[in-house]
Amino acid sequence: MSLIDRIAALEAEVEKAQARTVEEVERFRVAMMGRNGAITELFEAFKQVAGEEKRLLGQRMNQLKQSAQARFEELRSGISETKPVSGPSIDLTAPALTEPVGSLHPITIVRQRIVDVFTRIGYTVSQGPEVEDDHHNFSALNFPPDHPARDMQDTFFVEGGELALRTHTSSVQVRVMESSKPPIRTISPGRVYRNEAISARAHCMFHQVEALYVDKGVSFAELKGTLDYFANSMFGPEVNIRLRPSYFPFTEPSAEVDMSCTICVGAGCNICKQSGWVEIMGCGMVDPAVLVNCGIDAEVYSGFALGMGVERIAQLIYRVPDLRMYWENDVRFLDQFTAGTFRG
Repeated sequence: MSLIDRIAALEAEVEKAQARTVEEVERFRVAMMGRNGAITELFEAFKQVAGEEKRLLGQRMNQLKQSAQARFEELRSGISETKPVSGPSIDLTAPALTEPVGSLHPITIVRQRIVDVFTRIGYTVSQGPEVEDDHHNFSALNFPPDHPARDMQDTFFVEGGELALRTHTSSVQVRVMESSKPPIRTISPGRVYRNEAISARAHCMFHQVEALYVDKGVSFAELKGTLDYFANSMFGPEVNIRLRPSYFPFTEPSAEVDMSCTICVGAGCNICKQSGWVEIMGCGMVDPAVLVNCGIDAEVYSGFALGMGVERIAQLIYRVPDLRMYWENDVRFLDQFTAGTFRG
């Protein structure tokens, strides 16, 4: 087809063009005047024309381009003035609708941070059942038969009395020691249950992370170094810790670990009981009797254990004054963690 015939065909096509929607108007513009449109291609072919013919055809092509532009404006105007009857109109200036963004629960965020701190220094993660037998929850951990923790006031027993909801994740450590040989370096995060009154500082169900290290020559000094490393990694280098003598059936010697209160910075508040210090965990050297109960030679190996409540750590990190807020599912509270960082 000659160039003059192509011009004539496009003139007829422009004159007959119709559009009922914005999309059809845009298709017309692209087909005629777009980068690869028919008129653009025509001008590329026009470059090969020479002499007097180029002058005459040039005028015709400019008229075609102007006609196409005018037809486009006409079609677009018509769409704007007479909105299509099918389907709702769209306000392109309206703000976009955004879906709510979900997030991990703050307890999950903190638990993962604790796990990350220990896995960086070679600890593995171990899991175990939440419904435990007496051996793994008490006997293997050196709890005597008359220990108060076995009483119904402290433990939720399953009907029949032979099983109970675990009161600590130390039961997981027993299972690891029974099935593994030293060196053992593991943490056991999970839910635990105790028959306690619910308050700003306590709950009947909470989360623990316990750590266990068993090897030849493990000392209390290594335990202290691990505690310092944990506190600085979680709360920053400005926090201090102190150890107070304590008693746990499965460790000897045993200690409570206090940290300078991050909520009142030592001034005193309801969380630290006006003392400026907050108890964050218990720890100690694994009692040799526990090692023997788990089939480990206590003459060759020693170890330390420590355990903390995740809710307490989260309370200090986010400075939340009441532990019960983590369980109330108040969206106004949980929404503050959608970016992974508490904004309170």
